[in-house]
Amino acid sequence: MNKDYLLLFAKHLKSLREAKKFTQDDIGVNGISRSMISLLETAASDVTITKLKIIADNLGVKVKDLFDFE
Repeated sequence: MNKDYLLLFAKHLKSLREAKKFTQDDIGVNGISRSMISLLETAASDVTITKLKIIADNLGVKVKDLFDFE
């Protein structure tokens, strides 16, 4: 696991969520828990492609937008 990359992802995910004025509970639906969002935003966990698609849908963005931090 590349911790530096996870930290970049975590920071970006949180900024996307906050820009839309969503709480972790708001995007922690449809098979994704609020606690999973918390773990991802603190780089404490990795995520599957399937869960990334759900998170992107819940945020109203495309999956590729989740990685627009590079």
